[in-house]
Amino acid sequence: MLSVLFPFRRRWLSTVLILILWLSCQLFFTSCNPANFKTNAAQISQWVTGTIGDPKTFNYAFNQEYPHVFLFTAEGLTTLNAMTGKIEPALAESWNISDDKKLITFTLREGLKWSDGEPLTADDVIFTYQDIIFNPKIPTDWKDGLKIGSSGDFPKIRKIDNRQVEFTFPEPFSPFLYTAGGASTNSIAILPKHALEASIKSQDANGNPQFLSTWTTGTDPAKVIVNGPYKIESYIPSQRVVFRRNPYYWRKDSQGNQLPYVERIVWQIIESTDTMILQFRSGGLDTVTVSPENFSLLKREEKRGKFTIYNGGPDFSTLFISFNLNKGQRNGQPLINPMKSRWFNTLAFRRAVAHAINRKAILTNVYRGIGTLQNSPIETQSPFYTPPNKDVKVYDYNIEKAKELLLNAGFKYNNGNQLLDADGNRVRFTLLTNVENKTRVTMGAQIKQDLSRIGIQVDFNPITFNTLTDKLANSFDWECYIGSFIGGPEPHDGVNVWTPDGGLHVFNQKSLPGREPLIGREVPDWEAEIGRLYVKAAQEFDQNKRKEIYAETQRLAQEYLPFVYLVNPLSLAAVRDRLENVKFSAMGSQRGALWNKYEIKVAE
Repeated sequence: MLSVLFPFRRRWLSTVLILILWLSCQLFFTSCNPANFKTNAAQISQWVTGTIGDPKTFNYAFNQEYPHVFLFTAEGLTTLNAMTGKIEPALAESWNISDDKKLITFTLREGLKWSDGEPLTADDVIFTYQDIIFNPKIPTDWKDGLKIGSSGDFPKIRKIDNRQVEFTFPEPFSPFLYTAGGASTNSIAILPKHALEASIKSQDANGNPQFLSTWTTGTDPAKVIVNGPYKIESYIPSQRVVFRRNPYYWRKDSQGNQLPYVERIVWQIIESTDTMILQFRSGGLDTVTVSPENFSLLKREEKRGKFTIYNGGPDFSTLFISFNLNKGQRNGQPLINPMKSRWFNTLAFRRAVAHAINRKAILTNVYRGIGTLQNSPIETQSPFYTPPNKDVKVYDYNIEKAKELLLNAGFKYNNGNQLLDADGNRVRFTLLTNVENKTRVTMGAQIKQDLSRIGIQVDFNPITFNTLTDKLANSFDWECYIGSFIGGPEPHDGVNVWTPDGGLHVFNQKSLPGREPLIGREVPDWEAEIGRLYVKAAQEFDQNKRKEIYAETQRLAQEYLPFVYLVNPLSLAAVRDRLENVKFSAMGSQRGALWNKYEIKVAE
């Protein structure tokens, strides 16, 4: 009897254990699906989107990435209607520009409040500009967009009353309405004086304002006070950021209903674009960026998957490779190996690389033909874009031309067709990009192969996005990278890229305030001239004259190649049909399916 019962018991226990294991796995995968991320109390309206990396800060003054949490949480005085391209009121209900274009008076909306219920007034506007942006001890990229004229002076700001603020400029400054809100990628959001003033006045052990370390991603989200449609409810690193409807947001619909409509947005942190597509196809995400390699697959599934692929036209971004041209030293050590620095700073070398990259093959093989070749730092949809002409160089694929340029510059080839410099050193450098972006990884593999045809050995090293941005912005420890800048219709968005002291002047970066200074950094004439032209364009209100000035910046950028531009893809996204009121656009910093997030409804 025992010999019969024990085997039966073992089989019964095994069955129970298998059942428990199966149920545990089901619970695990269900809990990991962001679509099922609900409160225990009730089902609430939400939509789920994704991002590749963790946020780097909750303090908008220090944001240098895209996408970022401030797409959901922050607003400025103005905003950009991404469908019309027009500047519209946001926190400011109106403004008045003087005849001489040197005075702008903003009137705030009545009854504005922060997410904690405190009043939002002109004092917060003064605080944001005067105490943060104009503060020399605070290294924010916002400074770059507000330096006026060749002197780099900031505008004067004056409070008229609790709802009116006056900006006085030393000279006309045409981009201000764009930079004063959500219109540009370097847009200025108003920050709360009552929550942050103490951190400005207090100092850390190094004598720097405590503000520099305020509202990091380790901060309790409840302490991050915002004015946008959503506030941060929770953040779990490497998993998700959850945004909750801001009950004090100022917008209402035409019937007087409080906006936004959707109670919660889940921003799922997903380690790769491949995984993001898998989660979207399985119903875990409501929106996803569509890349060329997955366009055909998703297009076939559109009807069955109950989603729509939106096409916003050419993307407002620039995609490029760039060499580190910085000749500076830090702590007595050069940032770049002097031998490689000589190569990178040889114009013929950069032009040879541009001719050796088969951009048409990248467009065909990597982007599946979904896009166009890019030959300008200004996006084709911008009204200030000038098509290539006889004065603007275009670097078509031409291996023989590339080799000719190198030989004329003193490079030579050995018997193995390997490129050597004049001293006999093998030409070899490291190419970086962010590993999470499959398109860029595929592109990097092709660039490596292309450059091998002119004898250059490329060590291609995809690394994490956060590691890459740290190298670019802080350590300057890089040789060449594949990158992208997000832009908009206003070229002044890129002022911090093109002015030599700009915070995103990555190819020849100045050391940030509070960091070890660079010794021996050089700014060549062409580089300084582009910066001067950006200043000149900001002084001009005549759009045709501004376009002529920006055309000259395009000419110089293509002449000297601080960036070798590659491909401009189409702006595509797949959005679940249950999301209503979607107005998809490629334009502006809050582009795509996010820009009118406060109007989106969810049909359950």
